[in-house]
Amino acid sequence: MQAHFTPELFEFLSDLQANNNREWFADNKWRYEQHVKEPLLEFIEDFGPHLHSISENFLADSRANGGSMFRIYRDVRFSKDKTPYKTQAAVHFRHEAGKTAHAPGFYLHLEPNEVFAGVGIWRPDTATVGAIRNRIVAEPQAWDELVRAPRFAEKFELSGDSLKRPPRGFDPDHPYIEDLKRKDHVATMPLTEQEVIAAGFLDSFADACRRASPYAEFLTTAIGLPY
Repeated sequence: MQAHFTPELFEFLSDLQANNNREWFADNKWRYEQHVKEPLLEFIEDFGPHLHSISENFLADSRANGGSMFRIYRDVRFSKDKTPYKTQAAVHFRHEAGKTAHAPGFYLHLEPNEVFAGVGIWRPDTATVGAIRNRIVAEPQAWDELVRAPRFAEKFELSGDSLKRPPRGFDPDHPYIEDLKRKDHVATMPLTEQEVIAAGFLDSFADACRRASPYAEFLTTAIGLPY
C-alpha cells in the first residue's frame, strides 16, 4: 500500500509556521494543495470502509469544504492572534448527528513535533457534559473497565480541560471525581511523523480508532446518540 503522506507535508507546515502571511501562502499554495490538501482528502476517502467497520454512524466525508478535513484558514474575527493560517492539518471523523467539531468523533492531528490520534468530545456544551457525568455516576464499573482496559490505557491518555472544583451536584469524594471534573472528554494517542508517512499508516490509524471504540461508544450513547 502506498503512503498517503510524505515528509513534504510536515516541511510545508514547518515553513508556514515561520511565514504565516498571505503573500508567502499565495506563493506556496501549490505545495499546500499537492502535499497537504489532496493527500488528506484521499486519506479520508480511503478511511471510510475502516471507519464504518467500527461504526456506521460516523462520517468520512472527503468534500474539500464542509467535510471531515479542517480548513487551513483561521477565523480571526474574535481572536487576538491575527495570523491567517492554521499551522496544523487535521481531520475529524464526526458522528453523523453532529455538525461541528464539538460532536463525538475520531480525530487526526498533523503538526510538526505534535502528531496524535484523538477520540471523544471536545468542549461539549453543558447538557452534553452533564449527561456524560451522570452516566459515569450511574455506571462506574463500566467506566472503570473501559478507561483502564490495557488495550486502551497502554496507548491512550485522557486529556483536555477540567474544572478546578467538583461540579455542582456531584459528590466531591466520588472515586471518579477527577473524571467528573472534566470539561473535555477526549483521549489522545501520540504518533510520530515517521509513522504517519509510512505505507501502513491507514491501517495503524484504524487500529488506534478500534482501540478507543469502547470509550467512544460510552460517550456517544451517554448523550443519547446511536453507536
